[in-house]
Amino acid sequence: MMYQSKPLPSGSEGITAPLRYPTFRRIWLASLFTNLGILIQGVGAAWAMTQMTSSAGQVALVQTALLLPVMLIALPAGAVADMHDRRIVGLVALSIELCGATVLTVLDWLTLTTPNLLLALCFAVGSGMALMGPAWQSSVSEQVPSDALPAAIALNGISYNIARSVGPAVGGIVVATAGAVAAFALNALLYLPLMLALFLWKRISEHSRLPPEKLNRAMVSGVRYIINSPPIKIVLTRAMVTGVIGGAIVALMPLVARDLLHGGAEIYGILASAFGLGAVIGALNITEVRKRMSGEAAIRACALCMGGAVAAVALSRQPILTAAALVLAGVVWMMAWVVFSIGVQLSAPRWVAGRSLAAYQAVSSGGIAVGSWGWGQLTDVAGVDTALLVAAALMLASPLLGLWLPLPRISAGGEEAEMLEDPKVRLALTGRSGPLVVEIEYRIAQENARAFHSLMQEVQLFRQRNGAYGWSIARDIADPELWTERYHCPTWLDYLRQRNRSTQSERELDRQASAFHVGPDPIRVRRMLERPFGSVRWKEETPDRVANEPSPPISSPGA
Repeated sequence: MMYQSKPLPSGSEGITAPLRYPTFRRIWLASLFTNLGILIQGVGAAWAMTQMTSSAGQVALVQTALLLPVMLIALPAGAVADMHDRRIVGLVALSIELCGATVLTVLDWLTLTTPNLLLALCFAVGSGMALMGPAWQSSVSEQVPSDALPAAIALNGISYNIARSVGPAVGGIVVATAGAVAAFALNALLYLPLMLALFLWKRISEHSRLPPEKLNRAMVSGVRYIINSPPIKIVLTRAMVTGVIGGAIVALMPLVARDLLHGGAEIYGILASAFGLGAVIGALNITEVRKRMSGEAAIRACALCMGGAVAAVALSRQPILTAAALVLAGVVWMMAWVVFSIGVQLSAPRWVAGRSLAAYQAVSSGGIAVGSWGWGQLTDVAGVDTALLVAAALMLASPLLGLWLPLPRISAGGEEAEMLEDPKVRLALTGRSGPLVVEIEYRIAQENARAFHSLMQEVQLFRQRNGAYGWSIARDIADPELWTERYHCPTWLDYLRQRNRSTQSERELDRQASAFHVGPDPIRVRRMLERPFGSVRWKEETPDRVANEPSPPISSPGA
């Protein structure tokens, strides 16, 4: 799937470049309204909870209820985004959010809302958000070319934070004048523009000649890819730590307005708007930051600034000073998340982009959700200011994690390679034939043995993340120049998928390994069907079928 517009003129690398693509522009503008509605509902839900209960833990659980579904269903949502039409997935997700917001509006209008019911409906809305996230973010690469992708990712963050800069203030005014029910109703209406934009998107689907994976296998493939991708694992770990610690400022902001500044819904809206304004400033400047700083340096600087800003919020009793600190917090909060998101999106190939983004959303939102709960519990025991000071101290210390897990350099490692032709076989196979054993024999000069073995550790990672099992490398003790790489695939169809998932950089690793081969004979590849006893033929006189006999074809649906 490619973007659907004419390419930009060369040199168009600014933050606004993706807006020249009509599909992206329409969806982006519509998302402004949807994000505005989500933020308005967030203010209504948080403030409604403060009116129903004095428990800081209950107030903080509003953020947990909205974000916990992202952690719980992100992986299935990512698999669905990779397996199905992302436009349709987005429409279904928005329908779920619309239903949750509508039910919440009706129940609050009838004065039937309770704290537990409010949390349950926030969880329902969050479930739609969880399903929407991977499909929406992974579809960006279908709307713009790869050189505009970092700017498009930043613009999506700007969309949310433009809404955040005005949405909470609008939400505070709406709640103060018409009650939380008006905020819930307005949110329901503002889902409609994005639903219309997705409905009008004429997405062109490119069917693979291989059928899609089943949901459970797709989830397993996604997990295996992430486990065997060190750069993505590091980004996810750092994102989770940032989310757990930084969740304090997000979850406790209503209590800052109520308990530290002694204000109402209007003050809360202003504080949230200040945070969102800072986030817009951060997103607008992310391009310059990426030019001047490495990913690791940017994250360290953001953590130090964030720690100082959170400490200032904890100590301040003046709304102006608190708002100024929140602007700074919003700037560095947004920059950190854009750096993390770009790292994931540029590292993952398209076949697993939705699942990689889902994992990123799961750890980031899950970190914020778990952190929100924990900071709420600490606030109940020690107070808002103490909880924020503890969070500030931890954020100031978090750059030390970079000494152990430094962020990898951000580069486009997920570039697609051309599909390979299927190997020629003489034994009739179906897609479910298997398990398949693959052996690759190399002849390596003894002086190159150490270098070859080191390179094969990288080959092992990409084979395993693309679907290989039981990988090993062996050296013949009678012929030390002979090395054998061996791995399994569950079925013939899994093998065809595995060999065609390699990116250009992974194919280059394969070529580097092949370059070590010496001798007159080429590298030998054996593909063998590993069959349990009794499955070859029913009767002794029945021969195995061969390739010229008819067998069920392997093709994609509708091909």
